Amino acid sequence: MILRKWTAVGLSGLLAALVAGLAATQAAADQPEQDAPPPRVDMVLDVSGSMAERDMRDGRSRMAAAQQAFNEVIDAVPEEVHLGIRTLGATYPGDDVEVGCQDSEQLYPVGPVDRTEAKTAVATLRPTGWTPIGLALRGADEDLGDGPGTRRIVLITDGEDSCGQPDPCDVARELAANGTHLVVDTLGLTLDDAVREQLSCIAEATGGTYTAVQDTDELSDRLTQLVRRADLPVENPTAVEGAPECQDAPRLGVGVYTDRQEFTQHRWYRVPVAPGQELRASVSVAADRAVNPDYGVLLRAVDEDGQELVRGTGAGTGRTDVVSTGLRLPVAEVEEEEREEEQENGGNDGNDGNGNTGEVRVICLDVANSYSAPDAVQRTPGLPIELTVDVVAAPDAPSDVAAFGLARGWVPLLLLTGAGLVAGLLFGLAVRLGIVLGRS
Repeated sequence: MILRKWTAVGLSGLLAALVAGLAATQAAADQPEQDAPPPRVDMVLDVSGSMAERDMRDGRSRMAAAQQAFNEVIDAVPEEVHLGIRTLGATYPGDDVEVGCQDSEQLYPVGPVDRTEAKTAVATLRPTGWTPIGLALRGADEDLGDGPGTRRIVLITDGEDSCGQPDPCDVARELAANGTHLVVDTLGLTLDDAVREQLSCIAEATGGTYTAVQDTDELSDRLTQLVRRADLPVENPTAVEGAPECQDAPRLGVGVYTDRQEFTQHRWYRVPVAPGQELRASVSVAADRAVNPDYGVLLRAVDEDGQELVRGTGAGTGRTDVVSTGLRLPVAEVEEEEREEEQENGGNDGNDGNGNTGEVRVICLDVANSYSAPDAVQRTPGLPIELTVDVVAAPDAPSDVAAFGLARGWVPLLLLTGAGLVAGLLFGLAVRLGIVLGRS
């Protein structure tokens, strides 16, 4: 199969959009931008021997195209973004696997960008050695440093890891489990199935994206999506640890939360909801490793007495990266008579400060899964889950007229039938009158 080719301009635009998205994310933070830590991104470039392949549309090598892309990104990087560059396979041309699989180094440190110095460093690169992706990911994590703020790795490669240890997917899961909000986006320069599978695994484990640019139209669509996304404020999910039982579960407000869940494990969370409000929750569980076919995800809303109120389920089979489900739970308003009776009996009026009165209910959310995997697959860390919680004003009860909905029920049907019959009679009468008048 002949691989469809991508262009240097496309790769540079995609990288620029990913880097620019960091600035948009940081500007959306709650605290003033000048007080927030700068977003940090480390671009990891494959400089292995296969990057010398000259299969670009214009006849240039993959390496030459990548260098041009890097130069354009360096010119366009926002001032508030701290950028760095790491290479893999750039220095050792020999056949010694032990030496070749240690070949990853920091080409340009993460920090404010000196554009001339950074582009000069990129210009010196020549396709050379092996492809130690797992080692390079660990090195990039160290390049970015600790502390709060956005941390992103952009990996550009034309092949899968050629060393095996450490396994890149295992490294990505380790980095994600550290809870440092590190995201790895991967760009594949070929459409090889093995490359796609490995780069997808790396991206999924950290909440990042995998992209293989194939033709001009697809590239244009992808760039448009990324530019629009970069203009939107992005909410960083909050890491939380669910409990085995509801009574020990963390109390959550409106927001997006991340957690880890082992196979067949239950994770519990609690959400306060006032009368007159509606709880809306959804959960996504990512299969970031090889799993057995036939699996499902369950999200239940349960009261504090253990009574199930509503549930949502999702299921999949074969290779599905993410399974999601959700639920909606309105909490009824307390009637005035019941509220007065509760107050007379010493009950809590539950005013939440937003005009909602009545006793606030604590809803328990139970997240469970039915994933399993072959014995050789790692069980820890658990599968990444993302839980979204929203509490909104409950929809008003529909009136008697609106209860049927638009063109639903027998009342609208009778009205429409009658109207059609009358219109038909009037039209027929008009035609007959026209004929008669015409003859006269």
